[in-house]
This record gives sequence, structure tokens and C-alpha cells, in this order.
Amino acid sequence: MSHHVHFEHSLWQFPVLLTLTLFLAASLYFRGWIHLRAPSAGAIPAWRAGSFFLGLFLVWTAEGSPLAAYDHNLLTAHMIKHLLLMTFAPAFLLMGEPLRVLFCETSPFPQSRYPREFSRPPVQWFARILTRPAVCWIVSALTLVGWHIPALFTLCVGSTAWHTLEQAMFFGAGLLFWWPVIQPWPSTSTGLRWSMLLYLFLATLPCDILSGFLAFSDRVAYPVYLSTPRLLGFSVLEDQQCAAALMWTCVTFVYLVPAAIISSKLLTPRTLHEHDLQQSHFSGRQVSQNAPRSLEVV
Repeated sequence: MSHHVHFEHSLWQFPVLLTLTLFLAASLYFRGWIHLRAPSAGAIPAWRAGSFFLGLFLVWTAEGSPLAAYDHNLLTAHMIKHLLLMTFAPAFLLMGEPLRVLFCETSPFPQSRYPREFSRPPVQWFARILTRPAVCWIVSALTLVGWHIPALFTLCVGSTAWHTLEQAMFFGAGLLFWWPVIQPWPSTSTGLRWSMLLYLFLATLPCDILSGFLAFSDRVAYPVYLSTPRLLGFSVLEDQQCAAALMWTCVTFVYLVPAAIISSKLLTPRTLHEHDLQQSHFSGRQVSQNAPRSLEVV
């Protein structure tokens, strides 16, 4: 019988290879971050470094902690892993500016704006296509919905290879989804940050549809869980409803955070500029329309 299905006969084992890989990534990042703290280089704030390390820890939590052993016994555990790999970990990793730190660590000319590999026209063309918001949204939505189709979900339960592919696609789709929102180095701002509000709103729709279907359905969507041991006293249907509620609430509140930040950055410069115009009106001063604003729209 499937090793994934019969969890009670298996014990969690410490993931040596995964831990060493993430530790190596953390070591390389730390060396590059220390180098960037030199006065001649553009230092990366400590909170960004902490964000990167937190992202690595969340990847380990999803794939290497005892939580991973419950993946095929509880849909709620599967949903927590999905949220960690696709929503939380990629965002924290990208906020750490990993490509900038890695390039500084490996390049003999860290003061240049782009590495030679990034400056090649085919690479730039492919990067522009891949990181377009429409492409990122489509990939993210298809990955989320596709892997939760019952037939594919059951396939992952019975196959380690398919399960690994599923987790890798969750993580990759998460990186793509957050890229146009966070815009880490070496991406450049398009100046259309208001479109990210629509982007984040539309991103909630696939999650709302999937979680709504799971939450309000009176049938078990994934019959494979009917043959697994019940943990934490949950019935299969209660487990399904709990997983749906978790995804629904987490995604909604998580996407509200960047939406609020972007909105404040879009509104604050205009407000301060209008305040300057009002002050000039009362004082009789003329303020040039080309005068720099107090804050720059990111």
C-alpha cells in the first residue's frame, strides 16, 4: 500500500539533503549581504536579509518538518504546505533581493547594474515575457486549480515523483506571482503600479472559487482521504471545510497587505503635492509643476 496513505506505519525522518541545501543557500546569501554592507556598495537593509532567511525557513517547514508527513492524511496540512510554498515563502525570499546578493557574491564587478548574462537580448526578452503580470497570473491560477483537480490530486498521493513536481510547481508559480508585485532586482518599475491593485484582486478569484467549492460542498472532493487514518478528530468533510476556510482567509488577508502598501504609495505623493500647492496659494508663492514631489511613487 501507499507509503503516503499509511502514515501511522511511517516515522518522520530529518531531511538531511534539504537542510544542507537550504543551509548552503543561506550561507551564500549571508556572505553576499555582508559584502554589500561595505560603504562603497548599495547596502541591503537587515530586514530584507531577515526576510530571506525566514523564507528559507518556511520552505523547510513545508518540505522538511513533521508537517510534511501529514500531507496525505489531512487536507488541512496539505493546504498549509500549499500556502507556505506558494504564498508566504516566495514573497519573503523575493523581498530579500536574492539575485542582487548572489550576483554581488559571484561577480568580480558588483558595481555594474546588470550581470553580463542578464544583458543579453534573448535573456532580457524571455525575462520580460515571463514576468509580465498577465503571464504570472495565468501560471499561478492554472497551477493552483490544476493540481487540485481530484484526478491529479489522487495521482500525487500515490506517486512521490508527481508529488515532488506538484510542490516544485507551487513554489515556482509563487515566485512568478510575487515578482511583478515586489519587483526585486534586476527588474525595473513600469510606472503602472496601480495595475497591481487589480492584479491582486483578480488573484483572489481562483482561490475564492476553489475554497468556496470545498467549503460549501456536501460531498468529499478527494475520496483518497476516505482511506486514510483520521487525525485530530476531524472527519473527512470537516477536514475539507477547515482547509478551504484556511485558504480563503489567509489569501484574502495576505493580498490585502501589499494592496494597502501600494495604495498608500500611490496616494501619498499626490496628497503631499496638493498640500504644497495649497500652501503656495495662501502664501502667494508659485510652485512649478515640475517641482519634485515629497515622495516618489514606486
